[in-house]
Amino acid sequence: MILVPRQLGKTSLTKEEIIEDKKKCRKFGPCGVGEKAVYVNSFYISRRFYIPFDSVKRVFKRIAMSKGGFSGKGIFATLPYLVVEYDDGEQKQCNFKHEEQVDELLAFMQRRHPEIPTHSLEAEKRLAEKAKKLAAKKKKIAVLTPEAEESLAVLERSITYLKKNPELYTELSNAAKKKRIFEKSKPAYRWVALFIILMGIASIVFGIYALTTRMGYAMYFLLFGLGALFLFSSAHVLPTAKNNRKAIDDRFRSAVEAMEGYVAKIPDFPVPAWYAHLNVLKGMKEILLEGRAKTLQEALEILKTDLKALNSSVTVEQEEYDEIMSIKPLFLVMDYK
Repeated sequence: MILVPRQLGKTSLTKEEIIEDKKKCRKFGPCGVGEKAVYVNSFYISRRFYIPFDSVKRVFKRIAMSKGGFSGKGIFATLPYLVVEYDDGEQKQCNFKHEEQVDELLAFMQRRHPEIPTHSLEAEKRLAEKAKKLAAKKKKIAVLTPEAEESLAVLERSITYLKKNPELYTELSNAAKKKRIFEKSKPAYRWVALFIILMGIASIVFGIYALTTRMGYAMYFLLFGLGALFLFSSAHVLPTAKNNRKAIDDRFRSAVEAMEGYVAKIPDFPVPAWYAHLNVLKGMKEILLEGRAKTLQEALEILKTDLKALNSSVTVEQEEYDEIMSIKPLFLVMDYK
């Protein structure tokens, strides 16, 4: 029996259309993107609801709890959500286990449906304000040198080219984050994670025993809850088919190779493939407009210096933080070379 997704929003599709579209949709964690609709999850069931693209107004990421960045520290380092806004401002918030899946979905949406915004309205306002400040900086510089003008032209062409395939630089960033987390994780954490999982299994087993012996609803609900908490909190630490050094290194290498093949088609691409991220190029552009560099190489070196200076003691705006966290792992895993 096929579970047909339920409609959200004013626009509807036929049952046959939905069944066929859901079969072919691109899956990202508990959600999916089809030809005709976005598929979102209920609390327990993946892709339980659908929202036709005619109803979708914007799709964006929301982060709850502490912002762990690429450190991955703490049991509740990040709680990522996908928010789909539809019709007259209604929203459906979807919880994800992995933030990178939200990033990948948004990158896919940018390529397939560029007309749908992928930032919240508040974020768009802050980004517009940042663009105004950047334009004001450019006006302060009376005349850019011919060398700087040429560098800016190369960056603009490269930025336009990268925007055509956001999935590539999103995967490059996510692969670097994963590699960085693995490299900084202490081996002892895996033993702790194993112990936590064993505690979770023991809690669930005892919960079943409590249920069969009628020890009380509160007891086995508590035990099942603790068991689930222990299992979910440690699952990302234990080595699996995708969470081991070889798999993580292979993923990053594949991301770099895919980007190398892509940027090879544009002449004079300004950075090595392992730094080919939209926010790297935007950062270099800002440095040139500020008059801090004249050439592409100078701009890249200054960007490296700026990133090295950023640590946990530095306070930045949320949008700037997100931009930094999308590119700093690239430089860290490549040791800023």
